[in-house]
Amino acid sequence: MNTRTPFPLSILCLSESWGGLELNTARFAGWMQARGWPVQVITRANSPLAARAAELGLPVVTLENPWKALDVSAAGRLAASLRAFGTRALLISRNGDLGLAVLCKRLFLPEMPLVYQQHMQLGLAKRGLVHTLRYRALAAWLAPLPGLARQVLEKTRLAPEKLHVVPLGVELEKFADEQLTTAEARRRLNLTLPKDAVLLGLIGRLDDGKGQDFVVEALAALRQHFPQLHLLLVGEPTRNEGNTYADALQSRIQELGLTDVVHLRGFTPQPEVAYRALDISITASTNETYGMVTIEALAAGRPVLGAAAGGTRELLDDNRTGLLFELRDHTSFGAALARLLQEPGLMERLGRQGQQAAFATYSHHRQCELTEQILWSVV
Repeated sequence: MNTRTPFPLSILCLSESWGGLELNTARFAGWMQARGWPVQVITRANSPLAARAAELGLPVVTLENPWKALDVSAAGRLAASLRAFGTRALLISRNGDLGLAVLCKRLFLPEMPLVYQQHMQLGLAKRGLVHTLRYRALAAWLAPLPGLARQVLEKTRLAPEKLHVVPLGVELEKFADEQLTTAEARRRLNLTLPKDAVLLGLIGRLDDGKGQDFVVEALAALRQHFPQLHLLLVGEPTRNEGNTYADALQSRIQELGLTDVVHLRGFTPQPEVAYRALDISITASTNETYGMVTIEALAAGRPVLGAAAGGTRELLDDNRTGLLFELRDHTSFGAALARLLQEPGLMERLGRQGQQAAFATYSHHRQCELTEQILWSVV
């Protein structure tokens, strides 16, 4: 067989949630299928990922593993699904599923290459025996940023030759569509704003880790000096985690008298419309591993204010492709925003340079091409 011919690829993600990890997994599977790769998605029954994969026309296999990394029965069922599909490589996109994948390989499919597509930071060091043996079974580890790759080498005993930097991709072109004007985007979102309004925006799940509460508090203070400021929040509560945060956020918006200037919109399957409606995009997450929302905002040509935490520090080159502020620091945030509002040409320059950087590095075509090279090398 020609090693440059697409071969059957299975993607394992046993998640019941619907956030960046699951969304990126579905997107990647769809992109690879569009490039001629036979792809099946293995996930939980009735999960959002199963529904989205089916919508994309992808084969879906459902799997439960109540005993996690010790679930021999689930490992056997996983092996059976891989054999039935003719799988030649298994890609794992969720850290929590690595144990099951390795168990399947060791007991049933010793020749199956395992490729881990990292989406989350490692946290504590993982240099103990269990993790060392688990990572030794991998054929390749795909880290989305150079900083995360360095962290892998520092916190694990993974062989360096197995580690590859493969940025998670975005369909950048739709975010840069100049036919989708700011006015049209706002019309689609039913936003009616004053002529001089400056629309800030934070796109993402309503979650205490995303920082919507911080931005709302900051807005209340900043409007005393910049009354033209409005805020768009787009997203829904994290699945299966209740509405406590979202309800508290809405109550606080009312208490601060911001009901007319904070515009809430639910999840949208067309995030490009939200970004194109903005003047300034904000990433305020406490510890964003990668920050797809930051890349999407850059692709839309919008200046980005990002909290100097997690992957955001790597995605934004301060004062060139965006502005960084100290995490949850109102003074730092206010100073950065004031620069954007008062320094002539700064918003346009950052938007232009940020968009150029996004297209050079974070295209979904590039992610697929880099991943293909690795897949061909490990089979």
